[in-house]
Amino acid sequence: MARSTVFKPTLGDRIFDIANYTFMIVVLIVTLYPFLNVLAISLNDSVDTVRGGIYIWPREFTLENYVQIFQYEGLLTGAKISVLRTLVGTLLGLISGSMLGYVLSRTEFQGRKFISVFLALTMYFSGGLIPGFILIRDLNLMNTFLVYVIPGMVSAFNVFVIRSFIDGLPYSLQESAKLDGANDFTIYYKIILPLCKPVLATIALFLAVGQWNSWLDTYLYNGQSPHLTTLQFELMKVLSSTQGTGGSAAAVAQGNMAELVKQVSPEAIKMAITIVVTVPILLVYPFLQKYFVKGMTLGAVKS
Repeated sequence: MARSTVFKPTLGDRIFDIANYTFMIVVLIVTLYPFLNVLAISLNDSVDTVRGGIYIWPREFTLENYVQIFQYEGLLTGAKISVLRTLVGTLLGLISGSMLGYVLSRTEFQGRKFISVFLALTMYFSGGLIPGFILIRDLNLMNTFLVYVIPGMVSAFNVFVIRSFIDGLPYSLQESAKLDGANDFTIYYKIILPLCKPVLATIALFLAVGQWNSWLDTYLYNGQSPHLTTLQFELMKVLSSTQGTGGSAAAVAQGNMAELVKQVSPEAIKMAITIVVTVPILLVYPFLQKYFVKGMTLGAVKS
């Protein structure tokens, strides 16, 4: 009988393991500490927060900061609009991006090269802020919810990523479907979309994070419409009111927001709202993680 060999780690292997574990622990601490610090400050008494010295655990635990925040009507309205624009914007972005990516993956499509070059140019050249504002105004999208979702429906980067994934799929699947009488819409809906779950989940995460974190479009196009405000825009107003010392900052934060700043410390407000706007998008990531990892390997070498 052959004698089984037992692997014995060498001194070099042990040194490598120790260095590897040490490095990963350092990375974990560096990654988690800022979030834990923000969470601790948001859960600490606002008066005590002014003293400083809070790291990863609140010194005087309280939920008063969150109670004060949710008394401000603008945050609740902004949360509803942010959730709605994230859902609608992500869905429309996936539909338009996947359909255009599928069309560009078809070699028999005559306008494939022209449209690909046109999309690529948009990644390097932009009309600028003022022409974009004029375009939105002329399209009558000012002070409307559609300004949140229509301008970002098609992203050249997302289209190219989806097209690259579709190009890697066996074309024989589409040929077999055609022989069975399936048209392009049937192939797209019943064959391409189910096989594109990894890349679609990746793009969905990109779109959702972008929509959730966006506030500039609210400031530019819906700043005069309180019923269309977003959570990030309200956060920006809080940050401006707590950090600024001039008249412009005071003009941004009016009414209830000015009273809110007086009731609790500015640092507590910033940290509490940061947690409020961060946690929802963090809760989405675990559901897309397995698809996200697969989608991020699109450019890898395949055997």
